[in-house]
Amino acid sequence: MSFLLRLLISAVVAFGLANVLPGVHIPNFKDALLLVILLAILNAIVKPLLVLLTLPITILSFGLFLFVINVIIISIADWLMTGINIDGFWWTLIFSLLLSFISSFAFSLFDKKDRDY
Repeated sequence: MSFLLRLLISAVVAFGLANVLPGVHIPNFKDALLLVILLAILNAIVKPLLVLLTLPITILSFGLFLFVINVIIISIADWLMTGINIDGFWWTLIFSLLLSFISSFAFSLFDKKDRDY
């Protein structure tokens, strides 16, 4: 599946979650698309550094600290973008988990090259 299609699917999911979750405010689809582009950039640049710096606590928590790193990445994107607003740590965590799970499910529906039938 192409990278652009993945960005588009993630933007649709993010915009849909903003309409369902009362603590997540994304006013329009354009802002959702900009958010997922910014998240892709932050995941490519900042996340590896955070994972490396927090490796001991990630190991001690059996990898659960990676959820906190995802919350930090989304919080940075929220701070950098004026068009979106996420109300606090817990809404960011819920948004992060749902965005990951729903996007992964949607990717599996659209990814046809791994299917045997």
